[in-house]
Amino acid sequence: MSTLNNFLQISKDEFINFLDTISEDTFNITAELIQASKKNGGRLHVTGIGKPAHVAAYIASLLSSTGTPTYFLHGTEAVHGSCGQLAEGDVVICISNSGETAEMKATVAAIKNNGCKIIAVTGNPDSWLAKFADAHLFAGVKQEGGPLNRAPRTSIIAETLILQALSVVLQEKQGLTPQEYVKHHPGGTLGTIRENEK
Repeated sequence: MSTLNNFLQISKDEFINFLDTISEDTFNITAELIQASKKNGGRLHVTGIGKPAHVAAYIASLLSSTGTPTYFLHGTEAVHGSCGQLAEGDVVICISNSGETAEMKATVAAIKNNGCKIIAVTGNPDSWLAKFADAHLFAGVKQEGGPLNRAPRTSIIAETLILQALSVVLQEKQGLTPQEYVKHHPGGTLGTIRENEK
């Protein structure tokens, strides 16, 4: 089997297995934490180190466009002043496949010291981050799918998918209307009201 076909097969298998681990109860707990903060004037932030930081930036944009204003928190700059964007009562989603990254531990400690709640997204429910957090979303895979099995590939897909799923739950709870969505996303073909939405 070629390297490409091997990657595609591993990705398919990991994706199917991962979907079977998803629990709706976990999403409800997480969504309630976010909504309770929002009700009291709190805000939502997303952070990650390395490749998960790119996932964090995308998810912050996705959540914002679908009714939950969200801010990207730089994973390493957080301990060098960017924690100033946090306020007591805010919620921060922290993404780390291992849940043991030294830089993330420092960032999470700083977030906690600023009075924020933490939602961990990890591939290891027994990790430091998962146990330290107020809520946990599992995004675990066994194989990354590429040569050496080290560079983040399928784990990034899992992290993205689990947070896209959270965005769906939050959008439903928010009751976002087509008119509100277009106000958030006025550009492109998405920024129009379709006939069946009027």
